[in-house]
Amino acid sequence: MTSEELNIAFDEAVERINAHTEPFPADFLLRLYAYYKKATNNYGRPSSRKPIINAFKTNALFQVQNVTPDEAKQVYIDLVNNYFLYRK
Repeated sequence: MTSEELNIAFDEAVERINAHTEPFPADFLLRLYAYYKKATNNYGRPSSRKPIINAFKTNALFQVQNVTPDEAKQVYIDLVNNYFLYRK
């Protein structure tokens, strides 16, 4: 997959998640959050009003610290595709 194809597939996966109206499992959201942040090189601090949520987000980001942005995009795409493929 070329870099341009990867970016298009990533943007489509993001749109698919944003268009979904049903709630997602919390662990799935944390993984999406971490890979999205890494893929977009957005290293801003988590900004939830609840400290425990910020702690979970920070931990999720820590777990992907050695992943490249392109790897993060591919994992994000795979997570989205698998979620919609296997959900009930």
